[in-house]
Amino acid sequence: MADFRGFLKFQRVEEEKRPIAERVADWRDITVSVSSQQLREQSARCMDCGVPFCQSSQGCPVENLIPDWNDLIHQQRWKEALEALHSTNNFPEFTGKLCPAPCESACVLGAPTVQGDPVSIRNIESGIIERGFEEGWVQPVLPKIRSGKKVAVIGSGPAGLAAAQQLVRAGHSVTVFEKSAKIGGLVRYGIPDFKLEKSMIDRRLEQMVAEGVIFKTGVEVTDREVVDEHVIDIAEIQKNFDAICLTIGAEQPRDLPVPGRNLEGVHFAMDYLTQQNQRSSGDLDTGDTTAVQRLHARGKRVIIIGGGDTGSDCLGTAHRQGCKEVHQFEIMPMPPKLPSNVRHESTPWPFWPLKLRTSHAHEEGGNRRWSVATTEFVGDENRKLTGIKGVEVSRDAKGNFAPVAGTEFEIEVDLVLIAMGFSGVKRQTWLKKLGVALDSRGNIQSDSQYRTNIRGVFAAGDAKRGASLIVWAIAEGRKMAEVVDHFLKAKN
Repeated sequence: MADFRGFLKFQRVEEEKRPIAERVADWRDITVSVSSQQLREQSARCMDCGVPFCQSSQGCPVENLIPDWNDLIHQQRWKEALEALHSTNNFPEFTGKLCPAPCESACVLGAPTVQGDPVSIRNIESGIIERGFEEGWVQPVLPKIRSGKKVAVIGSGPAGLAAAQQLVRAGHSVTVFEKSAKIGGLVRYGIPDFKLEKSMIDRRLEQMVAEGVIFKTGVEVTDREVVDEHVIDIAEIQKNFDAICLTIGAEQPRDLPVPGRNLEGVHFAMDYLTQQNQRSSGDLDTGDTTAVQRLHARGKRVIIIGGGDTGSDCLGTAHRQGCKEVHQFEIMPMPPKLPSNVRHESTPWPFWPLKLRTSHAHEEGGNRRWSVATTEFVGDENRKLTGIKGVEVSRDAKGNFAPVAGTEFEIEVDLVLIAMGFSGVKRQTWLKKLGVALDSRGNIQSDSQYRTNIRGVFAAGDAKRGASLIVWAIAEGRKMAEVVDHFLKAKN
């Protein structure tokens, strides 16, 4: 235990953000680096509990050794802390920036009997990995033997990257196929730079290339026999690889089929976020004049439909693009406003608490509306969006929504972004040719060992479990890699 009285001596320090007026003027990381001394004090707050709930299934899917590296940080044994961190998590720089930190919600310091503030675990995690990169401690890990087995990983999000790194370190030859121009999947194209600067991905990819991972970008998997460097037949992959890992994410967006859906100005949130990430990295084709490529909020009245993380990312992006005004609609009722140490009865400790949350994007401005359903998109004679119609809704005990009479409204709008979540993997014909089954939610069906119904084909991450947290994707990628390793060793 770092300090027996640390949780009494030191108060929790929240992550510091740059001033709003400053950060909305650029696309850089909104957070401010924390000093080593402050991280030591925060790590001293860890009580090294007999049963560390921060590592439980409710707390940390990758089972981070949180009390261990807290103690090491307090002792200033930073390199050992990094080793402990990497032993369970391939990409702590991603989770340290993007994970909502269920580990902190499960921290014993936040239990009702203690009524304190949890340890700032996510900030400490970020501090450890950043120190590791600064000191040059993050180096390639090369296998002692080579198996001669070949693995294809389709999709380069966090699940695919975690699986690829684990498998190449186990001695297998790994090739990652990615349809986009760059590696990273949702982390690169769906997460704004102000939450995760893409240099964090690139520096990690350098390590993976040095370890032997082969990345093939701009390559579409297809069901057709073609000869093209940008297209590969799934049958060709089956023929040339000993195992296939499907980590293609849950990219099928949930649509809103109301009148006016096809008007110019109504778009899916991920198209909007992807374009801005391409613009920020200089990868946007400025010669492309399609409606999707013209997506921009400058000077526009914007409405975001959906109140989750994707909606918040759209909100922050709209602020930085210079929108005229922005509203965010959520069909669910507003969660209760509760103090940090108070729990709603439906989510007792150590579960993720139900409460009203204000993201950095909400701090920057915008109007949030709860219990609202969109009923129609309104357009002009040129089929261009001009307004949106909606109504307030109530929810019964069974969870069904019903319009509240007399609450109908109409708002003028120039751009609508649909951020209502995802409904499984994209229904691609090559998946059908491969023969893998989908479950009732549109995800790739697999058993507890990540095996699909096709021998030698495995699935993990959002493609398997549906849209979820980045920490779950990394955890599943690692666990799938272990299963695939055993499969390859047993294969003649």
